[in-house]
Amino acid sequence: MRQLPVPDPGIADHRSPGRFLLWLARGQFRTLLGGMAFGIIWMSCQAVMPAVLGRAIDQGVAAKDQEQLLFWAGVMLGIGLLQAVAGIMRHRFAVTNWLTASYRVVQLTTRQTVRLGGSLPRKVSTGEVIAIGTSDLDHLGNVMDVSARFVGAIVSFLLVSVILLTTSVQLGLVVLFGVPLLMLVMGPILKPLQARSATERQMRSDLSNTATDIVGGLRVLRGIGGESVFLGRYRRESQATRTAAVNVAKLQSVLDGLQIFLPGTFVVMVVWLSARSAVAGDISAGELVAFYGYSAFLLIPLRTATEFANKVIRARVAAARVCRVLALDPDLAEPAAPRDSPAPMSELYDARTGLRVRPGLLTAIVSERPDDSAGLADRLGLCAAQIDDEVALGGIALTELSTRTVRERIIVSDTGAALFAGRLADRLDERGTGDVDKALLTASAEDILDALPEGLEGMVTERGRSFSGGQRQRLVLARALAADPEILILVEPTSAVDAHTEARIASRLRGHRAGRTTVVTTVSPLMLDAVDEVAFLSDGRIIATGTHADLLADHPAYRRVVVRDVEAAS
Repeated sequence: MRQLPVPDPGIADHRSPGRFLLWLARGQFRTLLGGMAFGIIWMSCQAVMPAVLGRAIDQGVAAKDQEQLLFWAGVMLGIGLLQAVAGIMRHRFAVTNWLTASYRVVQLTTRQTVRLGGSLPRKVSTGEVIAIGTSDLDHLGNVMDVSARFVGAIVSFLLVSVILLTTSVQLGLVVLFGVPLLMLVMGPILKPLQARSATERQMRSDLSNTATDIVGGLRVLRGIGGESVFLGRYRRESQATRTAAVNVAKLQSVLDGLQIFLPGTFVVMVVWLSARSAVAGDISAGELVAFYGYSAFLLIPLRTATEFANKVIRARVAAARVCRVLALDPDLAEPAAPRDSPAPMSELYDARTGLRVRPGLLTAIVSERPDDSAGLADRLGLCAAQIDDEVALGGIALTELSTRTVRERIIVSDTGAALFAGRLADRLDERGTGDVDKALLTASAEDILDALPEGLEGMVTERGRSFSGGQRQRLVLARALAADPEILILVEPTSAVDAHTEARIASRLRGHRAGRTTVVTTVSPLMLDAVDEVAFLSDGRIIATGTHADLLADHPAYRRVVVRDVEAAS
């Protein structure tokens, strides 16, 4: 069986849902063919069993021939054993096909998430990605699972038709044309079912977004008394989603009912015709029993065919979602011919603002509008929504370097950074080479570690929600410090901590980052007093640089920004 996850999921054809499903099938065609082969054997064994039973009745029971009876009983036993083995193998291949499709979609989505990086939240909602990893995986895996049984159903249907045609042309033609006619009767339901399923899927995704927003901002909502407003909004969206799901269920129930009613009616008709033929002497008693067995068996390929159509519809809806995510392009395009990486300890320069970040120093950016300094920080690390070529490292525009080079040399840690779920030590040292203990000390996060019974072996919940805002901020800072990049850009790294904690962080940061380049956006005097150089950003330009003390003395505008922040904090 196949080892999962696969080493390389491949490059998906996401031009349309149908093309994506075909690409997915081609990538696992060997296991699909294996499942189809055993599916054909499994269902063919069931298809020929009534014929063998009829022969046993005619040549053994009716003719009172014990040897023939034993012979056909042995044939039935052999077919039964073959069917059992084929059924086991078919199921193994079905599970493999389901898992392979699901794993490949997860790998594709994860790879695309990494490729998009910081641009992902700006291009697609969180609920959309979550839905792919939950319900969509099931639908895509299910269509690969049912494919083997569907092929077996088609082959067994043709086999039964041939057997019936050789016995009774009338019954053979009824089966050969009646089954496709039943499928056509159910066809008009499938298209509206697909449309309603797509609508319900979108509403469920939107509801997941709302729930995520509420959970993420619960403390803020409580602070402003907005819980009831968002509760009402969630209730309305939840009821609308429930209504959409009911609409899907209505059509699904009709389809499920027809899956039983129409084949049942067809079976009654076949049995009635075969009984008339037996009474007229056209067929023997054994053939009558065989015809009844065929009629009962035909329910299986009929239901399998409608199940296949139903799962293909749901898989197309799921594939459309995956295709939309895979079709997204990152804000930062990979250069066709990347330049060689600049020499270590190169100067970082932004032509738009005039900011020069000298290598090896701790530099602070101060702005009257925090969004301006945060935007500049994003531009310095090529994390902004609009990428330009005005930021250069060692005289080479960042857009001319490979993305890998930029990400290895420059890390931006902003206020929106979150902690992933998992073991705390792994979440703080994502590269596996950092000094976590030293980073925790610099971030003044030792108390967080001491409060955890399992220490670094403890588990972090989703987005670090088990920690307070200040604790999360310090852990995020420790993670950035443990990565130890050549250039580290920190956006308001101490905005959620108290003054004493901030003073400790400020006093330790310079020593921790000695010999490395560090940029901090802040208006806190405690942090500003500990940096090597301050750059004052006003109206999109750096209008002054120097030490914190010099700028306080010489620039009234800078003094107003810093003093105002102190007064607001007090």
